[in-house]
Amino acid sequence: MFVTKWGTEGAGDGQFQYPRGVAVASDGSVYVADLSNSRIQKFTSEGLFVSQWGTEGSGDGQFDRPMGVAVASDGSVYVSDAGNSRIQKFTSEGVFVSQWGTYGYTRDGEFQSPVGVAVASDGSVYVADRLNSRIQKFTSEGVFVSKWGTQGWGPGEFQNPVGVAVASDGSVYVGERSNDRIQKFNSDGVFVSEWGTLGSGDGEFNEPGGVAVASDGSVYVTDVENHRIQKFTSEGVFVSQWGTWGSGDGRFAWPAGVAVASDGSVYVSEPEGNRIQKFAPGW
Repeated sequence: MFVTKWGTEGAGDGQFQYPRGVAVASDGSVYVADLSNSRIQKFTSEGLFVSQWGTEGSGDGQFDRPMGVAVASDGSVYVSDAGNSRIQKFTSEGVFVSQWGTYGYTRDGEFQSPVGVAVASDGSVYVADRLNSRIQKFTSEGVFVSKWGTQGWGPGEFQNPVGVAVASDGSVYVGERSNDRIQKFNSDGVFVSEWGTLGSGDGEFNEPGGVAVASDGSVYVTDVENHRIQKFTSEGVFVSQWGTWGSGDGRFAWPAGVAVASDGSVYVSEPEGNRIQKFAPGW
């Protein structure tokens, strides 16, 4: 059930220019990666503007196409700064803490257009390194831990991995736009399962984007070109879907990011519509 929405096109407080990543903290605060405004915006659970930080650039706390955002259990905020090929870490209030990553495609900790970012309950940070066709895992301080994936179509291989999410049991889910599927791994990157093919039926995708995992293990996916959200069990069994193309309440125009709050509320970002939509638990 649709609950509320907020956002219009612009650069003012609460306005957006191509919002991409969305994340929810344990206190209900909602963070949005406002891509073309080169900033992060923070809102209450009902969409009331709280604060914003960031300007265009490559310095500490500056951004070049911020794509993904994730919040750790301690309130730390991680942002995938795609154009700067790095991850930045902030406090819950937007105070810069640290950053890591450089442009590259061979060495550990290098990125080419990092998009999705997720934080596990133990503080581990996972990054969807899109153009390098891999997932990289780091400590909460940005120390490289491991990586997996190469370009391809087989299990554990990727074509444009953009979404990444971590469940409470440590399972890692990855959304691949070009392979039209979700892959599931354990916390060390060992392949577990996959689901999805190209199409518009239940459990099919046309460029899956963002991925989020609820506290009960349910997996939500933004099915971008089908203009909808799909919900699955932790094993990939289709549960439900909602949304059609349009600009009305509960409709979507190429949804991008998705996040699930501790109470089950679902938040979806729409870059083309420059808004965030909130839905009630139970979908």
